[in-house]
Amino acid sequence: MELSASLEDYIETIYHIVEEKQVARAKNIADQLGVSRASVTEALRTLSGKGLINYAPYEVITMTALGREVAEDVIFRHTTLKNFFTKILTIDSDIAEDGACKVEHSAPPQVIDRMIDFMKFVESCPQVEEGFIQKFREFVKNKKKRR
Repeated sequence: MELSASLEDYIETIYHIVEEKQVARAKNIADQLGVSRASVTEALRTLSGKGLINYAPYEVITMTALGREVAEDVIFRHTTLKNFFTKILTIDSDIAEDGACKVEHSAPPQVIDRMIDFMKFVESCPQVEEGFIQKFREFVKNKKKRR
């Protein structure tokens, strides 16, 4: 299911709140995302219309099975991208987090899938020399010195 970047942020936030508290409330979502309640209400209506959440005004919000599946996919892509940026490209965690948020919403699925495949390959391939990532870190560090 294709969602806008904003709706992906909402479904991911709702998922995390529901995991922690069993249900979500519009106020929790607004506080976590730093958006107005009106924005949350509009997003909740849209997500409900797509069958991803159970929502009625002034009631608690729960996720449907489809909603959990979609949220888990968004979270998986985000986590995998962040891991790719930190573990493979050796990028600082905060920058990697920001980059993962941006890339997960804008890169075609094929690009993300290929990055995931590459990461799995590097982690599991017996031909990948031990110290490969450390050598890359040294390469990056020395490249900065040459500039």
